[in-house]
Amino acid sequence: VDESTLRRGRPTANQNFGNPASVLVGDFLYSRAFQMMVDVGSMRIMQVLADATNVIAEGEVLQLMNMHDASLDEEAYLRVIRSKTAKLFEASSRLAAILAQTSPQLEAACAEYGQALGTAFQVIDDVLDYEGNAAEMGKNLGDDLREGKATLPLILAMQRGTPAQKELVKKAIETGSVDQLHQVIAIVRETGALDGSRQAAMSEAQRAIDAAQQLPDGPYKEALIGLASQLLVRRT
Repeated sequence: VDESTLRRGRPTANQNFGNPASVLVGDFLYSRAFQMMVDVGSMRIMQVLADATNVIAEGEVLQLMNMHDASLDEEAYLRVIRSKTAKLFEASSRLAAILAQTSPQLEAACAEYGQALGTAFQVIDDVLDYEGNAAEMGKNLGDDLREGKATLPLILAMQRGTPAQKELVKKAIETGSVDQLHQVIAIVRETGALDGSRQAAMSEAQRAIDAAQQLPDGPYKEALIGLASQLLVRRT
């Protein structure tokens, strides 16, 4: 969908096979997932998966509407994340609880864990677009800027920067130009926007940990808590 050419250090499917074929394969996998859910025989699972798919599609449309919009604020940015990445994580965590036939309270805790973890994951991903190393990350730096995405590092940079810095970042978002990517990266760093974004991710990771604390003691609980903690230091 985002037409990126590199993921995890390898060419993407759309780079190798073209966008039409890649989208069709994605549709096939999506329909296959529903076939597998039918085999489970749970309408509740079908409902969660269908609702999540609907919200994620809405999130994609919302993101498209926000492209090249430099006036986007933090609240609108988080709304997109929670309708996309975080919704997928939330649904996955909730489905695990349903399959395990847990109590409604534990199901809600699992869902909150997933949403918080997904939000933190995406914020860190957006940070790495301006802080990471292309070879280490396995994807191109500045991809978000090329697409005109006003992610949290850019939003905070415009809030905290000088009028000249704000104008440079604003113009880069509106045009989708990466001609001044190095200057944009410098501004994002100088204004403390990366640190601010990491702080936001840390708050979400802590929310995930708090939700996981409600689960029964054991190795799985510890693994979920560890996952939320490690998320903050990932470089890829």
